[in-house]
Amino acid sequence: MDNVFKGVGVALVTPFNADKTIDFESLKKLVELQIKGGTDYLVVQGTTGESPVLSQEEKQLVLETVIKQNNGRLKVVYGVGGNNTVEVGKLFKKIPKGVDGILSVSPYYNKPSQKGIIEHFKYISSCTELPIILYNVPGRTSSNMSADTTLELAKMKNIVAVKEASGNMEQIMDLLRLKPKGFGIISGDDPLTFPMLTMGAEGVISVVANAYPEAFSKMVHSGLNANYEEAKNIHFDLLDVTKMLFEEGNPAGVKEALQYRSICSNELRLPLLKVSEQLAEKIQLETKKINTKYA
Repeated sequence: MDNVFKGVGVALVTPFNADKTIDFESLKKLVELQIKGGTDYLVVQGTTGESPVLSQEEKQLVLETVIKQNNGRLKVVYGVGGNNTVEVGKLFKKIPKGVDGILSVSPYYNKPSQKGIIEHFKYISSCTELPIILYNVPGRTSSNMSADTTLELAKMKNIVAVKEASGNMEQIMDLLRLKPKGFGIISGDDPLTFPMLTMGAEGVISVVANAYPEAFSKMVHSGLNANYEEAKNIHFDLLDVTKMLFEEGNPAGVKEALQYRSICSNELRLPLLKVSEQLAEKIQLETKKINTKYA
């Protein structure tokens, strides 16, 4: 099974009302912004969607809303992962129609060995026929999925790609150099997307593109078409705001930018908090500049 998730995937935020309930109307607006802005596929319930603080019922409602609003226009990837292998497998078996693939994070907190990571993914991949994108993010899981482990898992029939967010360029280059044909290397770090594209990555699953799909999609598509000069210029245009969006936590920064664009509020659920007033002002100014040029 070859990777079909190329270009820009956006890890959608979950909009909230002032009372912290889910704002489904704003979620619909966000889906429309992505479609019009050039996004290639939608990723529902990654960490950017504040999945740790949503109930299983809420996650289901968010997914159903995105699928219905999208209406088949873009592919939909659903984030389903955890550190209880058997329970993750059960969730895989309940994924509804309208989902085109699964993003699944390497087990966190209990810090399995590399062999344990391999066995985890072997088990859960047997619970579905959908294509699976592995997710390596050691900054959140406290254990790195090595290049050797990813390459071993790439032999599995329905494991089609990895969202690589280790930030380790040596590891990333090993993956790009040694990966089997048809297996995708997807950037999981917005600031590293451009350099990864120049070495053969197939795209990104992005946080930043929530708020700036027009610019980010143009950058990625230019890179995929080997128009590196244009891609580099857009990359540098986005670099300052990218740093700002992560300065006080994700998705606080990108929700501030989305509020400025009148897509959704900047509300979050505890333990996450809104960005400071000083950072909010900087994000708003930079968002205005980017929108003037690209939106």
